[in-house]
Amino acid sequence: MGYTVIEKIIRNNIGKDVKAGEIVTVNVDRVMIHDIFIPFVASKFEEMGFTKLWDPDKVVLIYDHLVPASQVDDTRHFKVGNEFAAKYGMKNVHRSDGICHQLMTEAGYVKPGNIVFGTDSHTTTYGCVGAFSSGIGYTEMASILGTGTMWVKVPETIRVEINGTLPDNVMAKDIILKLIGDLGADGATYKALEFTGDTVANMSVASRMSMSNMAIEAGAKCAVFTPDEKTAEYCEVTLTDKEKDLVGDADAVYCRTITYQAEEFVPVCACPSNVDNVRPVSELEGTEIDQVFIGSCTNGRLEDLMAAAEVLKGKKVAPFVKLIVTPASRKIYTQALENGTMKILADAGAMITHPSCGLCCGRTGGILTDGEKVVATNNRNFLGRMGSSKVGIYLASPKTAAACAVAGKIVSA
Repeated sequence: MGYTVIEKIIRNNIGKDVKAGEIVTVNVDRVMIHDIFIPFVASKFEEMGFTKLWDPDKVVLIYDHLVPASQVDDTRHFKVGNEFAAKYGMKNVHRSDGICHQLMTEAGYVKPGNIVFGTDSHTTTYGCVGAFSSGIGYTEMASILGTGTMWVKVPETIRVEINGTLPDNVMAKDIILKLIGDLGADGATYKALEFTGDTVANMSVASRMSMSNMAIEAGAKCAVFTPDEKTAEYCEVTLTDKEKDLVGDADAVYCRTITYQAEEFVPVCACPSNVDNVRPVSELEGTEIDQVFIGSCTNGRLEDLMAAAEVLKGKKVAPFVKLIVTPASRKIYTQALENGTMKILADAGAMITHPSCGLCCGRTGGILTDGEKVVATNNRNFLGRMGSSKVGIYLASPKTAAACAVAGKIVSA
């Protein structure tokens, strides 16, 4: 009997074979705490009686949701975080360097085959490099900080196979939205999504990140891609035999297999106010909008900004429409400056902000009011996320979002 990718990652970690449904204790390779949760993690850690971190070098603290501070209480999170880091010898602290999920792989904290946990639900992102990564609460995080271990139930796996060549106006974001729409918001609850097929093999690591990032929107515990040479180059590693073997076996047991032909994908939007309310853009064309947001841990990478710039080059944002662009990290910001992408975006009329979570979590400028509509490239469109509960949020790819900014209404790229 064969093994899924997730079963192999856990097997390599604990040193024995595992199957879906088993409860095991894993040795954690890395953890990430973000600014919103650090006060609660710190309090719970000391309440549990711990006096030192199991390994300070394996703990990463990232300020991204609350920078720059937009509410008075935000600064308390920075103060607590700084004091906790100093007290327990944490050196991996990022203050406004970018979004946590971008930095965890970009800065080299996560490698193929790792087991990683973070205090944010979109920690599933790191599956893009072949890691088992998942979001947890502050009590679980405090426990890991003291012990270096965590219990998990080995998840069942849904195999998603995609073959063929994507149409020019379709991006990875359209694929994952289509999948979430097909599965439903709870269709992959506590399951792993394992992506495979020649379309996936041809994807950049950045595109894979967009897909693993949104796995949680179908309820998934994690999402994984088989590490390959693109992964090795991105992570600046040479893949070991065990890492090369992180591919689902032909005789592995899957709870479900979903297959897609790439040529059949079309640009889509997740419509207000659920991520699984997915419709083709062609059915929404003509819907007037007030704002466009391009950024977030889903679509704030260089290829996303470049895709938007390709659509916007030589054009102007429609009158009375605001276009906010937020790079996912300082590195991406610099790269986009150096290759001219930022100039194209700025010339088109974009408001370019510092690297952070920004509007995705309804902070640091750009919130909307009753009756307004926004096309955004982030991962959630829940009521009240970007302002009042009467704001309509449409999730789309960077190409679609850029086209909408020029038209002042929903259109296909």
